[in-house]
This record gives sequence, structure tokens and C-alpha cells, in this order.
Amino acid sequence: MFDSIRNNSKILMGLLFLLVIPSFVLFGIEGYSQFEDKGAVVARVNGNKITQSEWDAAHQVEVDRIRASVPNIDPKLLDSAEARYATLDKLVNERLIALAAEKQLLVTSDQRLASYLQQDPSIAGLRGPDGKLDMDRYRQLAASQGMTPEMFEARVRRDLSNQQVLAGLQASAFATQSQTDKALDAYLQRRDVQVKRWPSGDFAAKVVVTDADLQTYYQQNSDRFRSVENADIEFLVLDLPSLQARIELPDQDLKTYYEQNLQRLSGQEQRRASHILINAAKDLPESDKTKARTKAEELLAVVRKAPKTFAEVARKNSDDTGSAQNGGDLDYFSRGAMVKPFEDAAFALKKGDISDIVTSDFGFHIILLTDVKQPAAPSFEAMRTQLEADLRKQQAQRQFAELAETFSNSVYEQSDSLAPVAEKLKLSVQKAQALTRIPAPGMPGALSNPKLLQAIFSEDAVSKRRNTAAVEVAPNTLVSARIVSHRPASLRPFDEVKDDARQWLVQAKSAELAKTEGLARLTAWKAEPAQANLGEALTVSRDQPPALPQAVIDAALRAEPSKLPALVGVDLGVQGYAVVRINKIVPRPEASAQQAEQSRAQFARLWSQAESQAYLASLKSKFKVEMLAEKPKNLGDLSSEKP
Repeated sequence: MFDSIRNNSKILMGLLFLLVIPSFVLFGIEGYSQFEDKGAVVARVNGNKITQSEWDAAHQVEVDRIRASVPNIDPKLLDSAEARYATLDKLVNERLIALAAEKQLLVTSDQRLASYLQQDPSIAGLRGPDGKLDMDRYRQLAASQGMTPEMFEARVRRDLSNQQVLAGLQASAFATQSQTDKALDAYLQRRDVQVKRWPSGDFAAKVVVTDADLQTYYQQNSDRFRSVENADIEFLVLDLPSLQARIELPDQDLKTYYEQNLQRLSGQEQRRASHILINAAKDLPESDKTKARTKAEELLAVVRKAPKTFAEVARKNSDDTGSAQNGGDLDYFSRGAMVKPFEDAAFALKKGDISDIVTSDFGFHIILLTDVKQPAAPSFEAMRTQLEADLRKQQAQRQFAELAETFSNSVYEQSDSLAPVAEKLKLSVQKAQALTRIPAPGMPGALSNPKLLQAIFSEDAVSKRRNTAAVEVAPNTLVSARIVSHRPASLRPFDEVKDDARQWLVQAKSAELAKTEGLARLTAWKAEPAQANLGEALTVSRDQPPALPQAVIDAALRAEPSKLPALVGVDLGVQGYAVVRINKIVPRPEASAQQAEQSRAQFARLWSQAESQAYLASLKSKFKVEMLAEKPKNLGDLSSEKP
């Protein structure tokens, strides 16, 4: 059969050509692009789509970033509809800024890109003792983010270009002293108030509910009594820790790795030098540059003839005032600390040598190398723990790259069980019970991943109990799961939730009674203010709020200043009701000079953010933004959030 195919390959290619080309004619290239479809469109910016998968990926990056800075945060907050929509809004803003950068022809030069990358700590740590970039480790850094070095640099270049869009606007935004003082006086205003509260709990004893009342409440509020869809699952994790745990490292391998990396482990060589600088800026006329070089050559002749006079010559002639007073001494430095021409010359000298004239952007240098400090090499035993960790990680990364495709293919090809894959790759099948679409607090990181949860609760996984596809939940971490038992959401029986219904109904009716009582008192006190019996006076303010419900503080500070004293009622919901008497405005304490300056700086930043948001709003109008995803009902205006 295979011989037949080989012998008739041209005929076979012709048949394929006849089959494929008409399909493009009949269905269009768009039909094939559906194979690359990334999910539903959730937004459009200037006609360009943002898909569900792009949204999911961006939100996962945000979740990982927040978890790294706040490890104990409740996962529910990060996976809430509000948090996800905020990520979409941020994604839209990023697309708008990119469009603005393109339209304004804002570009990042090679020089600026190189300067930024040199200052990046994550890249600086990849330099070897000789100051050169370790390209293998640089490629690994880019690969850990799913990119080649070229893609990584293109992303950084794009980000730097985009930053220019708002940088100029934010730098030029300012608020006058008068605006600042008025805004701060209004925001930090203090008021003398008295508060009378009617907690709903005080009225609970007066509430009487019957079984009929409970049945009615149960029927009218059925959403409160529904069980959450959940499932018991099995899952497999292929990640670096699981691979590292089974790697055995012979001593000889560790010693070889130690010898190969001894120079890197020892740290960088340091050199100490003195120099004489004759200034000659790049834009200096050629005649002046010639004079400066001539002077440098004359000084070079002097110090070469009498090297011991170098310090004295530097003190009298060097234009580097910082080092001249120390005889030109620059102390110890490593590679990367000096400009490149100076560094190359200094690291090419032997101790006691004096260089030729070295030209840099600062002018002309004469360098005397005074000392070389070689780093102390750590012993093998002192480095054993670190060597084992490094080597295990490297070997685990190689194994992961080799096994990832096998893992992905196997969970798909043997979709009715995870056991064969676990046996084949020597992995452990793990279990989790009562898993929900929104992860519960304390759920392992893999099982709180939105992409994995979406795959677990997909129609195919639920109805046919098939393995999910391998989902990358983090760098170098693949997970596949299958449902063992599924429990759909359903209305819980009345008898099961009767006590809960009673508690909620009593609470609601108690709040109604508290409100009725509070409104009656408010009406009476407004008619006869002298009869108002409120609590002791206290001061409320935004910067130092007292222990009161936020609604009470807001009501006190919103009252019209020209109509004080005033009585206002505040509905506290299930907490009850309150009446607030706002007596007067209290002068705020005089701020110290330092506090005043800090307040002005903070206000200037807020003003700058407001300018940026106004600009983004104009871009949304200009480039026509369509938000197709449903906005959460209880989500406020996102325009106040920083892009």
C-alpha cells in the first residue's frame, strides 16, 4: 500500500489539490479560520475583536499577579463577575492605548529598548562573570512566558511605545494651589453629629411568622434555597515538582555541574582603577576635541614616565571632580557598572598597567588599574543544596518538555479514564469532592483555574464523563480531570431549609419594624427638634471615620452645609434604621508642612489619573468601543479605575 502511494505521489497530490482548492472557493478562507476560533467575541475596539479566550488568559495573568502580591486573598474575589469584568475593561483600555500609539507614530528606538533591558533586574541576573548575557538562560526566560527572545523584545518595545501615550499627559497634568486647597477642604471636612440607631435585632421578639408565611417566602425567594452545582472529580497534574520528586542525582553529576558552573557560582570579578578625565562632549566642535585629546596625550606621557605621580596629576588635571579629589580613585567595580569603552579597557589591563587614551561619551580617559579582586569560590559541600535544586529543576524542565505532548495526547486518546495515563507517566491520580464552577476558599491553585473549571463543567465532560483536554493552569503545569459524580443545581426541599427561611424572614421583618419606628421618630423630631433624643455628639470625617456604618457617615457628610443643623434618616437595610443630626462643621486641625505637601502630591496624582481617564473616554468614543459581555448589575462605573 505504501509503495503504491510513493509511486503515485504526483497523482495523489493532484487529487488533494482538486479537493482543497474548491473548498476555499465554495466556503472561503473564513471557513478555515473557524478552526482557529478562540471563542465568543466579548468586545470590539475599532472593529477588532476581543475573544473569550483572550479575556480568560488576561484574567488569569491578573489573578496570578494579585496572588503573588497578596497570597491570602479570597479566590472568590478574584473569580467574581465584577473582577472578571474589570479585567475586560483593562484589556479594552490597553487596546485603545495601542491604537493611539500607532496613530501618533510613537515608537521605541533600539537604543531605548537596549537601555531598558539592561536595567531590567530579571535580565541583569542572567549576565555571567564576564558581563556577557547568557543567551541560553535568556531564551529560557522568554520561553517561560511562551515566547522567543524576539517575541519578548517585541512585546517590551510595544509596551514602551504604549507608555508614551499617557506619560506626556500625566506629566503635564497639574492642579493649582487654589483647586487643591478647595478639594482637600471639601474632602477632609469634619462634622459634629449625633446618631440614634434602631437595630433590627431589637425588634426580632415582636415578629411572628407562620408556616404559611415561610412557604410564601420560600416560593418568592427560591434562588436563595438552591443548591450549587458541584461534582466529585479525579485529576492528574504534570508539573515540575512532581517530576523533580522522582529525579535521582548521582554525586558525580553534581560534581560535574559544580565544576562547569564554578565561575558563575563564584560571582563576578571586581577591579579597582583610577582615571584622569579630560571632558569632551559629543557635540563639542572638532577643534576643541583636538585640544582636549592633545592635553590628554600630554598627561599620559607624564604618568607613564612617572607612574607614582598618577594621583597627583589626577587631582590637578582630571575633570571628574568626584574622583579627582581622591587622586582619580573609582574604588572597586564589576562589569556593567561603567560605560562600555571604559569597561573594556579596564578589564583588558593587568594590575599596575596604564591604558592608552580611551574615548567615551564623556571625553578622554587615562586609566590606571590598581587592583584585581577575584571572587572566592564556594566549596562543593557548601553549594550542594543549591546545586541539587538547580540540577533537579533543569532535568525536570527537560522531562516536562518531553512528556507534555504525551500527556496531552494520552488523556484525549484514552478519554474514559485517567489511570492508564497515570501508570504510563508514573503520576498519582488525585481526587476532589464537591468542586463548583466558582472555587471555594482554600481550593488548590490548579482547581481554582477558570479554564480548567470551564473544561470540567463542559457538556461533554458532564454528560459523557470524559477526560478534559490537558489545560495549562500555570507555566510548566498541565492538568486533566474527569467527573466521577455530578450533582446539578436544584431547589432544596422546604423542610431542609425551613430554619434558614425563618431566620431570613424574621430578619427582614425586624428591619421593616426598625425602619417604621425610625421614620416615625424622624417625622416627630423634625416637627419638634427640641424633643430629639439622640446620642452623644461625635466628629465624623472621611480620613478618620468613627465606628459607624458607612451609610451613616456618607449621609452626615452629604448634608447641605447651608442648612445645618439638619436631621436625616438612613436606611441600614437588614441592620435597621438610623437618624442623624448634623450640628455643624468642625474646623480640621492645621496640617504640618509635610502633611500638606503629601496631601497636595496625592491630589496631583488623582488629578493626573482623572485626566488619563478622560482621555481614555475620548478614545473610546473615537475608536468605537463595543462591550458585548454582560456587565454585572452591582458593578459601578469603571472609569475611575487606573488603566
